[in-house]
Amino acid sequence: MSKLHVTTSVNGQPEEVLCEPHQSLLDVLRDELGLTGTKEGCSTGDCGACSVTLDGRLVCSCLVLAAEAEGKEVGTIEGVANPDGLHVLQQKFLEHAALQCGICTPGFIVAAKVLLERDPNPDETTIRYWLAGNLCRCTGYDKIIRAVQDAATELAHEA
Repeated sequence: MSKLHVTTSVNGQPEEVLCEPHQSLLDVLRDELGLTGTKEGCSTGDCGACSVTLDGRLVCSCLVLAAEAEGKEVGTIEGVANPDGLHVLQQKFLEHAALQCGICTPGFIVAAKVLLERDPNPDETTIRYWLAGNLCRCTGYDKIIRAVQDAATELAHEA
């Protein structure tokens, strides 16, 4: 089988890759583009460690073929920080100790960022529902929820 030429944008930067037709977006991000912040947890879409955005929509990159990114904007954890430093969500994850091993952290942050862009003032139930597709085996979820709530509060004060 011949390789596919995929032209996309990743974190606002144009990218071109040659990939196998069966290659996942996760594999291309990590292996071809060197963006290793997106993690492989389960390869079945159950854990959320590989969460990225595709044209603003939250997806599990292990379930998306790289060819599906043709002409689209991909957002990864590497694109979350601001030129001035960490995004508020990243800072709040640190402040609330909402991470331990770090495998799940990029997926949680990408998912929470999409949530806060759509609902800048989510209640706890909404946060828990929105992040239900992300699994953490180390911290439990309370610190993660508190970090997202605190980030929402801070972002509201900045607006």
